[in-house]
Amino acid sequence: MKPSTYSFPVLFPEVSGSAAVRASSANRLLRNACLATAGIAIGSLHAELVLYPKPGLVSLIDNGSHADMDAGLFMRSLFSLRHYFVRAAHAGAADMPFGVLKGLGIQAEQRMLTATGGINTHRGAIFSLGLLCAATGYCHGHGLPLSENTLRTVLMTQWGAALEAHSMPPASGTSHGMRVAHLYGISGAREEGAKGFPAVFDIGVPQLRKTLAAGHSHYHAQVDALFALMAHMADTNIYHRGGPDGAMLARRAAQGFIALGGTAHPHWQKTALDCHRQFVSRGLSPGGAADMLAASWFVYQTSPWME
Repeated sequence: MKPSTYSFPVLFPEVSGSAAVRASSANRLLRNACLATAGIAIGSLHAELVLYPKPGLVSLIDNGSHADMDAGLFMRSLFSLRHYFVRAAHAGAADMPFGVLKGLGIQAEQRMLTATGGINTHRGAIFSLGLLCAATGYCHGHGLPLSENTLRTVLMTQWGAALEAHSMPPASGTSHGMRVAHLYGISGAREEGAKGFPAVFDIGVPQLRKTLAAGHSHYHAQVDALFALMAHMADTNIYHRGGPDGAMLARRAAQGFIALGGTAHPHWQKTALDCHRQFVSRGLSPGGAADMLAASWFVYQTSPWME
């Protein structure tokens, strides 16, 4: 399935009369829903990029702990992924198996690497947000209510077995995350997906809702969610760059920020900036937490009400 020849599958076949009108309308509505889903995915990645301060990560202000990346590179990467999320959503709506989603993700990764000159900017997000777009598309295609529980249930019922098999790569896996996960016995992106993204549904989204319920802005909620994810996740990016000692430092720093009250503390920005500088000085970057923040923001926007 080459990107240049891709076309949306027609879920409602051609018929005659009033049924044809209804089928055409349903296909048009579904296509629009998939386009909207992709827009939310791209917007969620952009929201993560522009957020600041965020320890060790690339932003519009600085490059964090990354000498080979900047905001412009991330924007080129984002632009290269715009069609992928539409395809993932439509594949989900069409009941496509995990193998099809995986193929779309591989194509998206190739386009990303072409856009960035071989630098991995969004590999984790391609996996996590691609699956969430597919689950959202499935809900649209089957008339299911968009909610956190429904999205998580769809992920597990539709692709859970395949995700479980996908989460057990060989020890000689090619990515840094795969090697680190095997070396330290921690969960990487594949394991996170196989479990239905607990970092998103059990940590990120609840923290977003908690901060927003307290009357704070989206900006404050995103910062709090990022630090909550850092405080609880075993981030393979941190382990790759800093080993167990770096992971412990990162987790304690995030836990300290949360213990102070997060963005509700009057001097939270100074604390967050101090944490950022500490991460940069040690070359630490919580890329896994950043991916889960974008995924959490996607889920929050997709299902912005409690069940």
